[in-house]
Amino acid sequence: MLKNSSSPAADAAPRASAPRAEKRDTVHEIHGITRHDPYAWLRAGNWQEVMRAPDTLDADIRAYLEAENAHLDAGMADTEALQGTLFTEMKGRIKEDDSSVPSPDGPFAYGVSYVTGGQHPRLVRMAREAADKGGEAEEVLIDGDSEASGKAYFRLAGAMHSPDHSQLAWAFDDKGSEFYTLLVRDLKSGRDLDQRIEDTGGGGVWSACGRHIFYVRLDANHRPSKLFRHEVGSDPAGDVLVYEETDPGFFMGVGKTQSGRFITVDIHDHETSEVRLIPAGDPTAEPRLVAPRETGTEYSIEDDGAGTLFILTNAGGAEDFRIVTVDAETALAAPGRDGWRDVVAHRSGRLILSHTVYAKHMVRLEREDGLPRIVIHRLADGLEHAIAFDEEAYSLGMSDGYEFNTNRIRFTYSSMTTPGQVFDYDMETRARTLRKTQDVPSGHDPADYVTRRIHVPAEDGESVPVSLLYRKDTPLDGSAPCLLYGYGSYGIAIPASFNTNCLSLADRGFVYAIAHVRGGKDKGFRWYAAGRRAEKANTFTDFIAAARHLAAEGFTSADRIVAQGGSAGGMLMGAVANMAPEAFGGIIAEVPFVDVLNTMLDDTLPLTPPEWPEWGNPIASEADYRTIAAYSPYDNVAAQAYPPLLAVGGLTDPRVTYWEPAKWVARLRELRSNDAALYLKTNMEAGHGGASGRFDRLKEVALVYAFALKVTGRA
Repeated sequence: MLKNSSSPAADAAPRASAPRAEKRDTVHEIHGITRHDPYAWLRAGNWQEVMRAPDTLDADIRAYLEAENAHLDAGMADTEALQGTLFTEMKGRIKEDDSSVPSPDGPFAYGVSYVTGGQHPRLVRMAREAADKGGEAEEVLIDGDSEASGKAYFRLAGAMHSPDHSQLAWAFDDKGSEFYTLLVRDLKSGRDLDQRIEDTGGGGVWSACGRHIFYVRLDANHRPSKLFRHEVGSDPAGDVLVYEETDPGFFMGVGKTQSGRFITVDIHDHETSEVRLIPAGDPTAEPRLVAPRETGTEYSIEDDGAGTLFILTNAGGAEDFRIVTVDAETALAAPGRDGWRDVVAHRSGRLILSHTVYAKHMVRLEREDGLPRIVIHRLADGLEHAIAFDEEAYSLGMSDGYEFNTNRIRFTYSSMTTPGQVFDYDMETRARTLRKTQDVPSGHDPADYVTRRIHVPAEDGESVPVSLLYRKDTPLDGSAPCLLYGYGSYGIAIPASFNTNCLSLADRGFVYAIAHVRGGKDKGFRWYAAGRRAEKANTFTDFIAAARHLAAEGFTSADRIVAQGGSAGGMLMGAVANMAPEAFGGIIAEVPFVDVLNTMLDDTLPLTPPEWPEWGNPIASEADYRTIAAYSPYDNVAAQAYPPLLAVGGLTDPRVTYWEPAKWVARLRELRSNDAALYLKTNMEAGHGGASGRFDRLKEVALVYAFALKVTGRA
């Protein structure tokens, strides 16, 4: 058996050769409690400027981050050939000239395609008839590779064609900071108009006439707080402020109902929402409130195009949500919840995730017993049926499409062994048409692999689902290494979907596992509520229980388990590393939210006020302060032995700022009692999502996988 003290990575980087961040003590006091933070200086005082211009980063901070990157390069130098092999394998599973199934809208069908060797997508369209017949003649609307030329980072964001198909509103980010530039392209000439709209939250939404675009602008602290209306062809300096959200604890988004009748202005945090509607045919009208915000109550709006709103909500104690209807004009004349009538009543344990209303049908995506399903509801008579699937664990998604008056919907299906499939489904005849199966050019035989869903007893008697993938010839005698992935926050459920990358681990004898811990909605809203705020510790103990169960049942052994998580899942990694370091042979934390207490105490940061409903507000509440302080990974680093650890951050990340992993690694290096490998990788040219190009991103995955293979002796 491999032990942390003698694993290949454990002695690869003794602390004497590693960078040591200078200690500059900063004292914080609140609620009569004093804390010392020796690495607070790694937070750039001009962080807002750094998001837009990374070269303005303080020289001392840059020197430390670059020294850590050099230390990683040296420590992982012996895996360079392996990283190259992994990259080649993963790239070989991608159809380089892939394309989506075009989605019809009027005379055209719109989609995405790639060219061989291309890093970025192309937005394309073709005549609807050609798409229906499988035609290849496509018109390129946006060439992502061309737009990215000469840029260290480039990511396409939202793109939406105008109602008359003559123009395209599209957005891009060229820093990784998620400050998007919005442009309008004339599709006849292929040229963008001169007007550039900066600092938006992504794409725009068209009015019915096609002369106006609604968009959300970010403030200096990266908060989406203002909705503007732009008249195409005019100077953006004269854009009209339509609505401003003054509470920094709420996000703002703009969209449109499937019928196209209403522009939706969505104001929300993680537990409360409020929607205003603007008639798409009357873009200068004032937004009208549907129901005022009420803490803990969420709702979202669709309409049937004939005057009735269909509202998905948890109002009235509907923990797992219900769908109600109300006359639109009545609701807008007297905002509130009076007159809301059930069309799909609440049923405990059946979580309704989303709904879309078409001319004759309503479609909802829901989850029960940890598995998703699609339910079709005929509006004329209320007749319902579900689309059935057979596998034990799978992933399901829906694409709303562009059209309203249609009987056809599109959905995607995959499992951990079954490549992605795209189906068109006739809601009346119930005919299911396979439009595309994900191509794996290097080959993939599902029969070579096993996918399972097991249930692990948690510390308090709950049952935690764990999805597994491994080759059928993998010995389950404790000798197999395991990559155990977890997230467990914001109610996000991690799907058991097909992932070509993880096959590189499975083919090397790994068991690939996903722990569906509390904090997600994998088992309904109660699963989420039991893993947030005062109950957050359940997320961590569930994950530790999953690791110990996998070892006890012979799927792996403790010193062969590599835990992986990103963002809030990176917080999970930091917490379990502190709580049960002996349960893991390695930790991979990508853009990890590990400085939780300091971040939640800093209300100038982009996500802090909107995140208080998720974690608690330690500024206002001493109880919340103590709860967060008890698990915040950075604050709980201890003088104990830690397993080998790799942390990855992004310099321009507005979600989990670069200094969180930097401070965490500095404190680990100071306090831990052993010399196991400890690496920090900061992407100096990217943000939360890492590299933007599809192949560049694979190089980052190859590094992470090489680390997992190295610490388990499989490199």
